[in-house]
Amino acid sequence: MAETPTLTDRTALNLHRARAAPEPALFLHEAAADDVQDRLMAVNRSFTSTAIVTPYPEVWAARWPDARIVADGDILDLEEDAHDLVIHGLALHWADDPVGQIIQCRRALKPDGLFLGVAFGGRTLAELRQALGQAEIEETGGLSPRVAPMADIRDLGALLQRAGLAMPVADAVPLQVSYGSPLHLMQDLRKMGETNALHDRLRRFTRRQVLMRAAEIYAEAHGGADGRILSTFELVTLTGWAPDASQPKPLRPGSATARLADALGTDETKLRD
Repeated sequence: MAETPTLTDRTALNLHRARAAPEPALFLHEAAADDVQDRLMAVNRSFTSTAIVTPYPEVWAARWPDARIVADGDILDLEEDAHDLVIHGLALHWADDPVGQIIQCRRALKPDGLFLGVAFGGRTLAELRQALGQAEIEETGGLSPRVAPMADIRDLGALLQRAGLAMPVADAVPLQVSYGSPLHLMQDLRKMGETNALHDRLRRFTRRQVLMRAAEIYAEAHGGADGRILSTFELVTLTGWAPDASQPKPLRPGSATARLADALGTDETKLRD
């Protein structure tokens, strides 16, 4: 069996998060936690044993004070069959094995327990990714990893099925945030603890010419008349249930007892062979 490739330099990631801790910018985690609360209110179920996987417990524990808070390491500190709700909060993009993360969450669920994850989707920081890539090619003639890869909604939804969760659903909400300049965006990413912690990143400071050229490209392509720029953050919500015999099952093909035409009140037209 092939080894899981190393995506994230965990030492660097932890340093970045510690550096951001004195004055963090956690508005995306706030938005994600608010959305999760809204979704749970629409579920006709009371949850009594919640676990939350997050690098920022101060945001999530404030909303679920009785929840077990779990760090987002490679091995999650979760007990098997212990929870009826597991939330994974905006940390899958740093996981070397994201499907393994969801499998660990599924194993921690009791039968018919709910997994609810929020992850950054593929449109996140698309503008910055394009500007940095073009600037680096122009200034250095090469290209290096700078922004963590983030899967699109289809791929993220497929992780739920691969993890063995029932009734999987994935949906996305794009958020556009306005900044005074691309450099202000980069400063905010630093305060989020989301600067480059990729294992294969360049291990030296980025040339000033690259950053300045990236800021120019960004402003030209995505700047407004007021001089501000927009940055996209896509939040994908993943929902699935631990399998249980009580859950509804799809009918076998050909087992229908009523005609669709009758339900719609229309005449059925047979197609020629």
